[in-house]
Amino acid sequence: MRAVVYKGPFEVAVENVPDPTLKHPNDVIVKITSSCICGSDLHMYEGRTAAQPGIVFGHENMGLIQEVGSAVKTLKVGDRVVMPFNVACGFCKNCQRGFTGFCTTVNPGFAGGAYGYVSMGPWGGGQAEYLQVPFADFNCLPLPPGSEFESDFALLADIFPTGYHGAVLADVSPGESVAVFGAGPVGIMAAYSCAIRGAAEIYVVDHVQERLDKASELGGIPINFDKGDPVQQIKDRRGGEGVDKAIDAVGYQAAAPGSSAAGGEQIEVPNIVLNQLIDVVNPTGALGIPGLYVPTDPGGVDENAKRGALSLNFGQLFEKGLRLATGQCNVKRYNAYLRDMIIAGKAKPGFVVSHTVSLDEATDAYVKFDKRIDGYTKVILTP
Repeated sequence: MRAVVYKGPFEVAVENVPDPTLKHPNDVIVKITSSCICGSDLHMYEGRTAAQPGIVFGHENMGLIQEVGSAVKTLKVGDRVVMPFNVACGFCKNCQRGFTGFCTTVNPGFAGGAYGYVSMGPWGGGQAEYLQVPFADFNCLPLPPGSEFESDFALLADIFPTGYHGAVLADVSPGESVAVFGAGPVGIMAAYSCAIRGAAEIYVVDHVQERLDKASELGGIPINFDKGDPVQQIKDRRGGEGVDKAIDAVGYQAAAPGSSAAGGEQIEVPNIVLNQLIDVVNPTGALGIPGLYVPTDPGGVDENAKRGALSLNFGQLFEKGLRLATGQCNVKRYNAYLRDMIIAGKAKPGFVVSHTVSLDEATDAYVKFDKRIDGYTKVILTP
């Protein structure tokens, strides 16, 4: 089958690789109809992880079941499904408590697994024609047949639940003011989720104009950090007050003001957003941090950053009585509910998708998405 294969920093290729097979009676094989390129893929693409050449990318996957293992009970050939990026067993202690992003079965020695991602287990990625899905009854979310809502449903694999997770981590409630740092796909989905949860004012901080335009489309208040300290910009708009809640949808590759937005060209300040969150939130407020931080970063700006040790204004955090929650999204906690909102017409996250292109165009799509050019804000690959 054709698949997107990592070759080395800033290089992927569409190559022929072996087709996946059923390895356990509870597996299914899914024929992929949509697989998204994620900002998390760019960490590997840019050589900022321990990913080795040969890995097949793709953890945001959707398609039709092609083959069913003998132990699968609730799925059949032809079913339309979307899979959480978390690979999970459904029966370990963490899965039973709803923490499917921290499954202790699927990646021995580590809590958590994912498709096509470094250090997240042996699971191949879905930027390909076919995908092996383990523990299929648990991991496949059934969808209505046909092709309706294709781009909306594709986002149920990761960024819509992850954005919603950010709002949950920050405990966003009706009538509150929120600052979302980062207007990439997850940040836009976090802002959208805050709106769904009834937030009254949503500030969205970035410096890529296409992203800020997306924020404006959903009713967000765009804040360009190249034009001045974003915390002060927000406080100036609010008569000197900060906000009730804030969300970090940027992570460890945060860029300095005035820096290039292109991958590999940013001037990075990995702790800047964390400290801006602490600064902008009013006393007794809460911070939600779904943005990715890692324990090792080969391209870190200094020795501390290379081991994931960042300077945090913890004294201010404590003095203000702020709450902080973080961690990757447990997609199955949200995906069925968000699916039903899409079906009912209450949510349409697909507005964030800027480009749908053939799998054969993946090499070019990665370059443009990484450089933030030609309006590439969210990309779906179709085999």
